[in-house]
Amino acid sequence: MDKRVIVQRFLDAGLLVHPDVVTYAAESGSSGVIEAIINALPQGISVVTPRDVPGMMQMRTDKLSVGPSPIPEVLFGRENSSVPISEPEMSSRLFRERYDILSQMMRKRISPVPIEALTRPGSRFHDVEEIGVCGIVFSVGTTSKGHRRVEIEDPTGVISVLFNKNREGFSEAESIIPDEVIGVKGKLAPPSPGGMSSSMLFADTLIRPDIPVGHVFSPPKEPAKAAFISDVHVGSNTFLEDAWGRFSDWIEMNPEIGYLLIDGDVVDGIGVYPDQDKELHIKTIYEQYDAVGEMLSELPSHLQIILAPGNHDAVRGAEPQPALLEEFRGKFPKNVTFVENPSVVSIQSVKTLMYHGRSIDDLIKFIPGASYYNAGGVMEAMLQRRHLAPIYGQRTPLLVTDSDHLVIRDVPDILHTGHIHISGTTMYHGVLGVNAGTWQSQTSFQKQMNITPTPAETFVVDMSTLSFEKRCFLKRDEMQEGVGV
Repeated sequence: MDKRVIVQRFLDAGLLVHPDVVTYAAESGSSGVIEAIINALPQGISVVTPRDVPGMMQMRTDKLSVGPSPIPEVLFGRENSSVPISEPEMSSRLFRERYDILSQMMRKRISPVPIEALTRPGSRFHDVEEIGVCGIVFSVGTTSKGHRRVEIEDPTGVISVLFNKNREGFSEAESIIPDEVIGVKGKLAPPSPGGMSSSMLFADTLIRPDIPVGHVFSPPKEPAKAAFISDVHVGSNTFLEDAWGRFSDWIEMNPEIGYLLIDGDVVDGIGVYPDQDKELHIKTIYEQYDAVGEMLSELPSHLQIILAPGNHDAVRGAEPQPALLEEFRGKFPKNVTFVENPSVVSIQSVKTLMYHGRSIDDLIKFIPGASYYNAGGVMEAMLQRRHLAPIYGQRTPLLVTDSDHLVIRDVPDILHTGHIHISGTTMYHGVLGVNAGTWQSQTSFQKQMNITPTPAETFVVDMSTLSFEKRCFLKRDEMQEGVGV
C-alpha cells in the first residue's frame, strides 16, 4: 500500500501520524487496518503514535534488537568511499565491552588490581601504600559529612571508593556520573575486626580515559573548508526561512567552502512532543523532507553535504540512529551523503565525529555546573570520558547490543554536536568542539523553560589549521517566537 495514501487517509480524519505507524499500515497490505486504528483511537488524540496502536510497541522493541557497527566512518577527499556496516545481535555484553576498551586506555597510568583481590579476606594489599583500580561506576552518592562515595565494578567484583572533600581535586570527584569508566589510585581501608575483607578504597587520584595531553593535530595535505550547522527543524512554524535564504546566498558566494555538515534534526518531525501539530507549518513528514531536499538542491552543486539524523528525524529514537531511510530522500540532490548518528566523517584526513547530542540533557543534569549555555564544557566532558552518552536509563534512549557504539575509540580532530539550540565551541587537548546552534527561533517550550537559542549560525572551519569563524544570518526582529514562516 502506498505510504502517501496512508498519510492522506489519516489527514482526512484530522490526524497526524508517526512514520512507524505508516510503515506498520503499509506492511499490513490492508486498508482495513487503517480504519481499525482510527476507530480504536480514544477521544482527543491528534497525533497517532505507535503507543496508540495495540501490538505495535512489542513489534518496535523486536526491531530495535540490531544496530550499526561502532561509530562508522565515512571518508571524503581522495578516498571518497565509505566503510561497510555490520549489524551484530543484541547482547548484554555492551557494558563489559565499554569497560574493556576504556580501562585499557588507562591501564598504563594505573596498573589496576582486580577488585576481587582487594576485597577477599586476608588480602595482601592492605599494607600497599598506593593501589590502582579501574571500574564502571555502579552508584554515586554523598556521605553525611559531605564526602563523595562511589561504587565501581570490574569483571571480578564491586568496591566502594571514598573521595575526601578536603583533598585537592575533590571537584573532579563531584563530577563522577553513573556508568562512566574511571580509574582510581588510593589506599585500601584497614580490614574489619577478625580479618574480614575490606570494601573501601580511600581515593587520592581520579583518572579518566581522556584525550592524551600530547595529542597533535596532523593537517591535511590539501586545503579544505567546511561549514557546520545543526537543528534546521524544517516544518516548524519557527523555522527561520529568510535567514536560511541569506545563508544559501552567502555559501554560493564562497566557493572555497567545499563541505556542509548538518548534525541532526533537519526536520521538526511529527508527534515528537505533545501538541506539536499546533506548531507545524508543514504537517506531514514526507513534505517536510521534500522541503529540505529542495532547500539543499538550491545550494552549490560542488558542495559535499553530509547529513546525520537527530531525535526529531524519522528514524528510531534509540542511539545509535541509522541514516535517513531511502523513502524520505526522493527530492534530495546527489551531493548529499546520509550518515548515521554518531558517525566519523573524514574530510581530507581530518576526522570529524558527528553526534547530534541528545545525551547533553543527561550530562547537564548529573555534572555540577554544567549548562546549556556552555556547550563547550559539555563536549569536554564527553572527550574526558571518551564516551558520547555514558549514562544509561535517563533521557537518552540507548540500544543494548554486543558493542558499545558510543565509545570514542579513536581521538577525533573535531567533535560536532547540536540538539541544545545554543552554539558553543571549545579547544580541548587539540580537539576542536563545535555545537552549531539551530535554525529555529525560540519555541513556546523554550520560552517556558527560559532558554534563549542562538539561531541561524554557521561555523566555518579551516581544516588545515582547525581555526574557525562564526557567521550569523539572523536579523534582530527574527528572534521573536513564531516569525520564521
